[in-house]
Amino acid sequence: MNMNRKIVIEIICFLFILLFVYAAMNKILDFQKFKIQIGQSPLLTGFGEFLPVLVISIEVGVSALLAIPSFRLAGLVAAFSLMTMFTAYIVAILNFSSYVPCSCGGVLEHFGWTEHLYFNSGFVLLGLVGIFLESAERNFRYNMAIYPSGS
Repeated sequence: MNMNRKIVIEIICFLFILLFVYAAMNKILDFQKFKIQIGQSPLLTGFGEFLPVLVISIEVGVSALLAIPSFRLAGLVAAFSLMTMFTAYIVAILNFSSYVPCSCGGVLEHFGWTEHLYFNSGFVLLGLVGIFLESAERNFRYNMAIYPSGS
């Protein structure tokens, strides 16, 4: 079970790193478009100057946390939190706005808002599973360090 848990954690972290690095690179490559779309969002209009750089920085920073095993739990909590915020933003936009700009890049840009919601919800669940498994793995390692013979 321990090896399976480690493999699942690695896969979840890899998927988050892939998602965040891909999204950040697309935003960087077309930064002006991303900045304009953030500025056009009815919920984010006042944050158009600093939010684009902040989002990209957070995506890259979370990816770095996920890549370093000793920071993995913090990375999973950050990834879960970020995806929860992105998902809440989609719900808010869909329910409270008549204009719905998409500031996603690459393949995600072609998703409809419903697909975005499902996609993000899937990653929110992956984040929860990752947090649970990484916490269990850390508890296992801690207990093995205290009780090496298993008694």
